[in-house]
Amino acid sequence: MPAEPDDDGAEEGPSARTSRGAGRDAGFQHYFSAHPTAPHATRPLRFLYRGQVLNCTTDRGIFSSEGLDPGTSLLIENMELGENDRVLDLGCGWGAIGIAAAIGAPRGRTTLTDVNHRAVHLARSNVKINHLTNVEVLQGELFAPVGEELFDLIVSNPPYKAGREVILAILQGAPAHLREEGRLLLVGKGSQGILYYQAWLRERWRSVDVLARSSGYRVLLARGPPRQ
Repeated sequence: MPAEPDDDGAEEGPSARTSRGAGRDAGFQHYFSAHPTAPHATRPLRFLYRGQVLNCTTDRGIFSSEGLDPGTSLLIENMELGENDRVLDLGCGWGAIGIAAAIGAPRGRTTLTDVNHRAVHLARSNVKINHLTNVEVLQGELFAPVGEELFDLIVSNPPYKAGREVILAILQGAPAHLREEGRLLLVGKGSQGILYYQAWLRERWRSVDVLARSSGYRVLLARGPPRQ
């Protein structure tokens, strides 16, 4: 599928994919590893969501360990939730998206998952720090931890550095875990291939909208069920 030109940035080229692959070969300290070996360096951080200050802790060896990254921030700002929504935060890291989702859907339930044991430990801790009771945090790869559960919303800032195969596995696996009118919310930027994934989704899902753009990032909302 050819990349489409856009002001959000260029589709990743061969050099970017080569660099990404090299990172995977060396990258057992990366955030998409189950057991990162980077030395611990915990730090507190705070962010604001719906007028509420949320206190969290991060650590090395997980995604965005130094603070809320621009893509995640843009996604959270544009996350539309119903009070009773059942939400899955796939690849939760230290838990920012899932914690926000639990606040935005107070009568629903939010599940956070990550393959990274360190991330899961932090997310569980951050859930407790913020006194949330409608949340569970599970460890495992992609959809494996949730079995056959169905959700109203699957939301993710996926691990683009893990490679296209992993991202497509998320997009391909999402329909089996969405209720009839379920939604998939995704963020990425041009250099991460978001235009490719947008085109991929538009070929297979009933509708795909760009909810927001900023600094090269796009927030995509795909509505299912996908076309048969």
